Amino acid sequence: MPYLDEQTSNLYARDVGTQLTPNATQKTTLIVAGCYVIVIAILWHVPVLSWIIYPFKLLTVGFHEMSHAIAGILTCATIHSVELDPDEGGETRMSGGIPWITLPAGYLGSSFIGASLIACGFDTNASKIACIVLGVFFIFTLWWARKNWLTWILILGMSGLIVLFWLVADSVALRYFILFVGVMSDLYVLWDVIDDTIARKVNSSDASAFARICGCFPSQVWGVIWLIEAFMFFAAGIIVGLVAFKETSSEQESAAAHFLPAPGSSGAMTSVPLPGVLLMIVTTFLWKLLL
Repeated sequence: MPYLDEQTSNLYARDVGTQLTPNATQKTTLIVAGCYVIVIAILWHVPVLSWIIYPFKLLTVGFHEMSHAIAGILTCATIHSVELDPDEGGETRMSGGIPWITLPAGYLGSSFIGASLIACGFDTNASKIACIVLGVFFIFTLWWARKNWLTWILILGMSGLIVLFWLVADSVALRYFILFVGVMSDLYVLWDVIDDTIARKVNSSDASAFARICGCFPSQVWGVIWLIEAFMFFAAGIIVGLVAFKETSSEQESAAAHFLPAPGSSGAMTSVPLPGVLLMIVTTFLWKLLL
């Protein structure tokens, strides 16, 4: 029996090792993600070039505020508004809910969104599904931010980029766009937690408000806890991507041609070209919302 246990353990370890070993396509994805980290770090600290990633910083702030709002809904809060400002800040106004759930939801929720996008960035079809989910998030955000012009410009711009990349190279470009947004989101969360709660104490931060409510630890300690959790989400996104999406580039291309294909692709002849349909639905909704 000990032999069987040892043999089972070895087989399990071998299987885990196989699942976590990247194939050629996944190695390319990891290299691209690593390049994203380097490029984002450079652009972040060069004043002139930082404007290149400015819209994506705002998008991550939007994820942060949307996470507050979702946690508020799940805890029976009433959401009054979601706002972004040009200084990369944001505010979600709500009444009711459970503060010890809604307050950490900003950092942890945007970390989870970023990790999910990183995982989806390993596969073209998964990236398409992620875009549809993002579209739903965008619609709810616009509903809560009806009077915030910056939110409208940001979301409409990002929606245009999603449609554009969906149409490029049979949606292969979309996969790398989703991967970039995921990496950007998680890096921004890590930096924001360190900057607001660990490196310097910001009395208006979520961690400070959470510390006042809980009273267990100071805001810096909660910042460290949230930072560890954000790192875990980041790592989990990569691990899920490695385990769940083992298809090669050619296999992904073949599958993508028959799943929500871009107009003009070979698969679009036998399937409904969803990007155009989705764009028309969203445009109609936004027009009614404005009226």
